[in-house]
Amino acid sequence: RLEGVTLYVTLEPCPMCAGAMVLARISRLVYGAPDPKKGAVDSVYDVLRHPANNHRVDISSGVLAEPSGRLLREFFAARRGKSS
Repeated sequence: RLEGVTLYVTLEPCPMCAGAMVLARISRLVYGAPDPKKGAVDSVYDVLRHPANNHRVDISSGVLAEPSGRLLREFFAARRGKSS
């Protein structure tokens, strides 16, 4: 159990990661950029607030959203061999 742990991520978690957070009982999530394709916290799904969950995760979203999004765009552009 990871009670008392805050998880900081640049991108909104996917469904599998959000489910793992509930099972691990992570106390708090802080994320930057939303994921409009697969986001499982606010964008597409709402895994962390599902009423069947026996654990609640405190959520802070949009923290440094612009720099987080830029970091992700630059990373994936570099992976594809393109300049940003």
